[in-house]
Parts: sequence; C-alpha cells; structure tokens
Amino acid sequence: MCTCITYKNGDFYFGRNLDLDTSFGEQVTITPRQFPLRFRRAGEMERHYAMIGMASAQDSFPLYAEAVNEKGLAMAGLNFPGNAFYQEPDGKGLELASFEILAWILGRCATVREAEAYLPEMQVVNLSFGEQMPAAPLHWMLADREKCLVLEAVEDGLKVYENPFGVLTNNPPFPYHRMNMANYLNLTSASPQNRFSERLGLPPYSQGMGAIGLPGDASSASRFVRASFLKENSAAPQEEQASVTQFFHILDGVAMVRGTVVTEQGTYDRTTYSCCVNTRTGRYYYKTYEDSRIRAVDLREADLEGSRLVFAPEERG
Repeated sequence: MCTCITYKNGDFYFGRNLDLDTSFGEQVTITPRQFPLRFRRAGEMERHYAMIGMASAQDSFPLYAEAVNEKGLAMAGLNFPGNAFYQEPDGKGLELASFEILAWILGRCATVREAEAYLPEMQVVNLSFGEQMPAAPLHWMLADREKCLVLEAVEDGLKVYENPFGVLTNNPPFPYHRMNMANYLNLTSASPQNRFSERLGLPPYSQGMGAIGLPGDASSASRFVRASFLKENSAAPQEEQASVTQFFHILDGVAMVRGTVVTEQGTYDRTTYSCCVNTRTGRYYYKTYEDSRIRAVDLREADLEGSRLVFAPEERG
C-alpha cells in the first residue's frame, strides 16, 4: 500500500510514501545519461535522460519505485493487486515489462505530453526481472508541472486517465477514486455553516469541524481522500525549506504506523520511506521509518555523462 502526491508551490514537487511490511533493498539511485538501459522486448537506450529516485540496488538495471528525470518528468509505481493484468508478449506494439516502464518513459520523454504519444502502442507484458523477483502488480502516476496521468494495465488493455487530484493510492481502479471524491464535497477547512436546520441554533464548538467526515483509516480509498484534502488545503511560503517540509507533513497525514495494519500473512505494513523531489532542481529528499531526519541527494551533483549507476551516499538535508 502506498500514497503518491504532487505539490505545486512555486516549484513543482513529486513524491510518495512507500508502505510495505519489509525493505526491498531500496537505495537512492542515479541513472546517468550513458548507462545502457536494456529492455527485454523494446531494444536498448544507449543514451537517455538522467534520472534519480529510490530503486532496488541492482547493477544491471535500475528497478525504480519512483523517479524524476533531469527534465522534470516524474513517475511512480504503486501496488495494484487483483486488478493489474499483464499481457503475454506477442511481438506487437511497444512491449514493456512492469519493471521497465518507469525507466523507459523517463529515459525518453521530457514531458507528459511527449509520453502520451507512446501510450496508445504500449503493452505491459508478463515478464519477471528474475526467478526470485516475479512481476509486481502495479499501476502508475506520471506527472510534470502541467499535467498528471494515471496508467492502469488491466485485462482489456492499458487505460490512461487524467488525474486532476495529483494523488494516487492503490485499489480500486482510478475511476472509483475519482467518483468517490464526490462523497466528500462538503468538507472544508473553514468553520462550518449550519445547514441542518434554520430553526435550530447549532454553532460549532471546536476548530476543525468543517472536516468532520474526513476518513482516518488506512484503506487506499480513505488515504486518497485524506491526501487530496490535506494537499488542496495546504498553505506554505513559496520557498524550498517550507515547501519540502509541508510536503512531508502531507505525507505524514497518510503514513502507516507499524502495528496498525496487519497483513493476511500476519506481518505489519509501515511507511518504509517517504520522499519528495523538486522536479526543477532534481534534489531528492527522503526519510525512513527508523530515521525521521530529512536527507537529500542532488541529481546534478553527480556525473550525468557517466555510464554506471550511482548509488548515492546519504546526506543530511
């Protein structure tokens, strides 16, 4: 379970909570322009845009959970079990495995509009990275400061939705989340007005009563609503420290505390890490469940003309 958001406050920020019951070997990873990206059925990119994000530390291919490229295009994959459906390869169209989509799009495209040109021919195919790493059931959020999309590979093909909320969680599919938001259209950050009765005097007795009904549980539908409400009512000065701090406060509002969500296997989901990247500067901020200090890694401090993955050292933000 995860939550991904965008945030425009002067600069444009993109990030997420990654909620899992265990680590996946994640490490902040920079893919420089000349690292060869070899795709199973879509050829090779010998040169591409540089990108930064959190990935499983594999030397042969960057298995990003989320990343942003040097042009400011950002993308994240989120868990989508029971709904994700990957086609069997048949040699038609642009065939990409689920673990390849993020690197392919960010390597080639500078904007969401550029990426849209490839989506009609794209097929997400049923290929695993390795025997011990089966294809994860995912859907994706793709965004720049002008536009945000959701991509969902389901049984009848790849569906693409415009996402005006700039928020994505997990199941159900995106059309449900879009419709469900109308159930909360009366929520407000302001003091509520009495609509119950013109005859009865019912003054509010506390601050914050305009948001009574805002869901507080950890389900994906509730996190979608809560993240959207926190984001839309956010107020922060338009400077870097305030924006980044505010971004993490929004993510904290939908974070998972170990022990509050028990999986079917008896393990505990928790927010393994939270991240925020300034898509203009390429500065990637993150914190972990065990360490709430915000650290930062700067894409542009690396050798972007390099040919090897860079597993960035931790640096205090």
